[in-house]
Amino acid sequence: MTSPADRYAAARAAQEHPATAAFAAMQRFQLDPFQIEGCHALERGNSVLVAAPTGAGKTIVGEFAIHLAMSTPGDKAFYTTPMKALSNQKFRELVEVYGADQVGLLTGDVNINGSARIVVMTTEVLRNMIYAGSRALDGLRFVIMDEVHYLADRFRGAVWEEVIIHLPQSVRLVSLSATVSNAEEFGDWLDTVRGGTEVIVSETRPVPLEQHVLVRDDLLPLFDDRAGIATAQVNQELLRIRSFGGANYERNRSAQQYVSGRHAGAQAKRPHRGGKRPVRSANVRRIERLDRPQVVDLLERANLLPAIFFIFSRVGCDSAVTQVRRSGLRLTTVEERREIRAIVEDRVRTLRDEDLAVLGYWEWLDNLERGVAAHHAGLLPAFKEVVEELFRLRLLKVVFATETLALGINMPARTVVLERMEKFNGEARVAITSGEYTQLTGRAGRRGIDVEGHAVVQWTEGMDPQAVAALASRRTYPLNSSFRPTYNMAVNLLDRFGRNRSREILESSFAQFQADRAVVGLARSVREAETSLEGYLASMTCDRGDFTEYSGIRRELSDLEKKNRADQQAPRAVRDKRLQKIEGLRRAMQRHACHRCPDRETHARWAERYWKLKRETDRTRRQIENRTGTVARVFDRVLDVLAEVGYVQGEGAELSLTDAGRTMQRIYGERDLLVVESLRRGLWDGLDGPSLAAMACALVFEPRRDEGSVDPRDLPRGRFRIAWERTQELWAELDDLEHDNRLPGSERPSAGLAGAMHAWARGSSLDAVLEDADMAAGDFVRWAKQTIDLLDQLSIVALDAETARTARVALDGVRRGIVAYSSM
Repeated sequence: MTSPADRYAAARAAQEHPATAAFAAMQRFQLDPFQIEGCHALERGNSVLVAAPTGAGKTIVGEFAIHLAMSTPGDKAFYTTPMKALSNQKFRELVEVYGADQVGLLTGDVNINGSARIVVMTTEVLRNMIYAGSRALDGLRFVIMDEVHYLADRFRGAVWEEVIIHLPQSVRLVSLSATVSNAEEFGDWLDTVRGGTEVIVSETRPVPLEQHVLVRDDLLPLFDDRAGIATAQVNQELLRIRSFGGANYERNRSAQQYVSGRHAGAQAKRPHRGGKRPVRSANVRRIERLDRPQVVDLLERANLLPAIFFIFSRVGCDSAVTQVRRSGLRLTTVEERREIRAIVEDRVRTLRDEDLAVLGYWEWLDNLERGVAAHHAGLLPAFKEVVEELFRLRLLKVVFATETLALGINMPARTVVLERMEKFNGEARVAITSGEYTQLTGRAGRRGIDVEGHAVVQWTEGMDPQAVAALASRRTYPLNSSFRPTYNMAVNLLDRFGRNRSREILESSFAQFQADRAVVGLARSVREAETSLEGYLASMTCDRGDFTEYSGIRRELSDLEKKNRADQQAPRAVRDKRLQKIEGLRRAMQRHACHRCPDRETHARWAERYWKLKRETDRTRRQIENRTGTVARVFDRVLDVLAEVGYVQGEGAELSLTDAGRTMQRIYGERDLLVVESLRRGLWDGLDGPSLAAMACALVFEPRRDEGSVDPRDLPRGRFRIAWERTQELWAELDDLEHDNRLPGSERPSAGLAGAMHAWARGSSLDAVLEDADMAAGDFVRWAKQTIDLLDQLSIVALDAETARTARVALDGVRRGIVAYSSM
């Protein structure tokens, strides 16, 4: 029963915010306070940043923005996501609400109803529309930026800042972020560049999360709840287990006893809270990890399925599925298996039988019917979409996934299992961060279905429960800008705003905002240091003469003597010259008036403090100078490179684009300058379709670190080899030019996939191409789609008409079979 005061407050809120009240009444769940607060901000006409845990329902605020746009004839709303899979998912959801005629989808390789009033798109698509001055922006009222914390991504993050800075000021921005520790700082920046931005932070999960450690086949709570939530003390039993080196542990009850008591009902109390488990020090047994089928069976008996196992390896995910299949476990009913088969056959009906055989379709289907699947980037996109759909329908019970699944895709589970607390980052095995732990375990707990979610960490040798508890307790991580000016960005800014205004715009980036914030703290420390320096100067004042000058001679002499002692291997001439200087300083010191002061050493102690602090202060001042205007300085260097290669002309503030610069405006990607300069020099003229596809692939492909150089004999024959050699020479020339202008340069392009892409564009079978590429189908499709994206750009901007036609032929050659498949 609500109180009269609560009913009055609710009625008044509904009166003041009628759109929010009407929208809330349409929802299946009662809106949480942070969701209502976000809707109220939008209804007041403001932009909003909502930072909340995964699964908290922050997308409701974005959906309210769409609701507001659709309530006014002619208004539009764009919904941007960082990934095509997320865009596809959101597109389907919005079509169910507003109908297919009102919703569009633009992801680069898919274009559906792009002129609709609601358009879902990847962030790059919106950035390109802004730079192109697209008429589709007319009538745009709201832009929802889902997963906006992606702007920290070092490869793609700059795109988010470009969109935020360049969107028309009339557009209201709805920024949806994971819980970050500096949400207020990010919100301050948004308010600075966009105006009228409210920041709403929620750290409350709608479904509470229970944390466990799986020791052998016993689920132990990570925290001792008897101490109270505020203290969050680690379970003492886990600490006792670790005190035996993590190797010895004698259980005194089965996992089934624990979990059956724990989950007999929603309000069942956790066993063992009132007592301690005995841990024997003699006749103990080594802790043996359960294998995956045993863990799955344990969770099933405990009613903790569906579950997502995060395994930081594709091979590990596939191996886990194989282990479960070989164990004979079957987690589905006859009716569920029938429904799974019907959905799968409908989704893959357009794929050819011979391709399905290459992709291991029948074994994959058998695994699905058992209720088990893998989910990782090597999986064919069509297969991944099926896995996601079946899991959402609760037909799949266990998914073994890499961490990419945690990035925003709507696949909530009852339980999340972490087998290890470290992962390979491409160079070494590193511990997962608190942000990664939060993102992964955020999948646990389905709103409206589960009373609570469960995170299970499996015990490993050397595990420190305190470290795991620290990760579980820190639910935030900082959002840091990865923004840097690119060549494409530079020419578009220069064309639209001119040099001076462009520099001002770049100085409004979040990167510069954060640097300037740091400068404020540095400047404060300099001011404090200057006060101390004045005090030190007063204390070392000498009535015989200038002690600052005297102490400077002493300090220089001391430094030189230390250097001379340490550098005994220097040439004789160098040492002799140094000794001469040392003797000269000694004479100058002895002749100085302060040398005979009776308080000389007292003054000297103050002088030592003075010089030490001055050195630190000077270093801080240099930091300030280096940070102020850093983004604009990089922009100037980019323009210097563009001027040297003839893409801009003029002097100072009067720079303008040449024809080559205008071509650069329409090329997006990491190697924009290399692409445009190759076209300009005609390096690719005369290539046939498959060869141009191979060239485009070589410019987008990023080889794994363990991949060696490509054998020239494996490259496509004919004109490709000549064009490739010239393209590499051009890359080296541009790389030298970038370094000369104090820019970081780029990685050397790799033709590691060029032969396979050439064969695919020529019509080779999927089986032959995947064998040639030595690559999973999902990886090949991903690189093929990036190749298509570049070929599409080439077909529009190529200076040679024949090359433009060849790009279209190449595009058609690549976009076939599994590459052309789309569930849309």
